[in-house]
Amino acid sequence: MDKFRVEVITKTPQPQQTIYAAMHQDYSENFVVDDRGKWPEETKAGETVVKRLLAGERGHYGPLEHVSIVFNCGFFPHSVMQQVRTHRLLSFDVQSNRYTGSRIVQAAAGERDLEDVFYLRPVGFYHDRQGKRYEYSQQQRDRDLAWCLEAAKRYAQLIEEGAAEEHARGIIPFDVRQHWVMSLNARSLMHLLDLRFKLDAQLECQKLCEKIWPHFQEWMPEIALWYEKTRLKKARLSP
Repeated sequence: MDKFRVEVITKTPQPQQTIYAAMHQDYSENFVVDDRGKWPEETKAGETVVKRLLAGERGHYGPLEHVSIVFNCGFFPHSVMQQVRTHRLLSFDVQSNRYTGSRIVQAAAGERDLEDVFYLRPVGFYHDRQGKRYEYSQQQRDRDLAWCLEAAKRYAQLIEEGAAEEHARGIIPFDVRQHWVMSLNARSLMHLLDLRFKLDAQLECQKLCEKIWPHFQEWMPEIALWYEKTRLKKARLSP
């Protein structure tokens, strides 16, 4: 899991002020941009949004959709991308295993670290969805890593024999690592955190959210603080 990465590509500047402006237009007689000089600065705008829009869980989340952030997520297993991609209002560009199979061939040849290409959980104790505790031992992990290597070699063999990448990829392990670009508005970002940062979410999805969280805090600190106090890891119904 130490290989997982989330980096920001771009984000709406002054996001809390933008949300404030959208919120303010809902009840303002004026064309709000004409009053731009009177808008509160970013910190105060965030505090006002929390007080007037978010406090009390009244459900008025529409103005949050006017700001967005774009992440580059890397080295996560395919299962994480598959789960995250089910959420609404997220846009994705995902590394395709139809066009990016050379890393698998390189792993088969020993030219690339096998664990840069395939993901296996660390050795340790885990729980299933029913709460049953089990151990994933070093012996089991070594066995599974050896199987990943054999699958990579078989993939490389198929490619050498002339098979298309979309054909050969069918035999690689499910949790091949993938990179993707993901854009979210602030509402969909909180929706993602609600569902995938809760304590019974898939461990690797929690790790994705763990990587996202400090970017959220830096981007809109007052709203993130409200979220931390009221929703973070509480498994509340997503807005």
